[in-house]
Amino acid sequence: MNRSATTATSGLPARAPKAEGPWAEAARMFARNPSAIVGCVLLALVLLVAIVGPWVYPADPFEIAAAPMTPPLSEEAWLGADYLGRDVLITIVYGGRATLLVGAVAALLSVLIGITVGALAGFYGGRVDRILMRITEFFQVLPALLFAMVLVTLFSPTLLTVTLAIGVVSWTGTARLTRAEFMKVRNLEYVRAERAIGARNARLIWKVILPNALPPLIVSATLAVGAAILFEAGLSFLGLGDPNQMSWGLMIGSSRQYILTSWWAVAFPGAAIFVTVLAVSLIGDGLNDALNPKLRER
Repeated sequence: MNRSATTATSGLPARAPKAEGPWAEAARMFARNPSAIVGCVLLALVLLVAIVGPWVYPADPFEIAAAPMTPPLSEEAWLGADYLGRDVLITIVYGGRATLLVGAVAALLSVLIGITVGALAGFYGGRVDRILMRITEFFQVLPALLFAMVLVTLFSPTLLTVTLAIGVVSWTGTARLTRAEFMKVRNLEYVRAERAIGARNARLIWKVILPNALPPLIVSATLAVGAAILFEAGLSFLGLGDPNQMSWGLMIGSSRQYILTSWWAVAFPGAAIFVTVLAVSLIGDGLNDALNPKLRER
């Protein structure tokens, strides 16, 4: 006799299935999204090449490996050589580390600044909100790329300076999104209950409201990585990247004058940036569909 029959004959009510939590449901929806899975696979491949590649293929990315402008599919360089004779494949493998590192750290810095400013403005309101929003608007009206160029030019163009410059100029969108979420959540019943039992403002901000405002912020943080990678490529293209650190943007910027004669030195690093940003965008779209209840049945 099966369990259902035994339960029915004994007169006991059947046990209801355990309710699925919101994060578990979001993970299940994300796993069912083909585009998001493709993005995860692409990003995993890029990370694998950037992290494991230098161990498997040890070399100096600045070393001359072949004759200048050697075409692809040659014995000296599979993906060709740039105008100095550097192996394009080696520079892509080693340049991925700097590009991905700048993108991840700059996005993290941007999100931290944006969440802090937006949380304080949305929670306290009043004068605090007005002051912080005026600061946000000041940074928002400044041309981000031009402002980053000024910061990198004032200080030496190192990997740290480029990362800080990108993070400092790209936090305004996250701040506005965080402010809107906090203003929507701060007057809900569970927040009032926490305040009624004596919870301090710091607890209300970081442990009560922020966890419930995280879904759109997670999506924003994911997309910020792709934007930071493009930002780093743009600065390096303009000659404001770290000349001592190989990156995909530096490869494109240094070979842009020879694009008609050695297109591979620009096309392959550009393809690496395209694939990485595409992967991050697909993951961000998948997270948006999974974490936004209105889009789960789209």
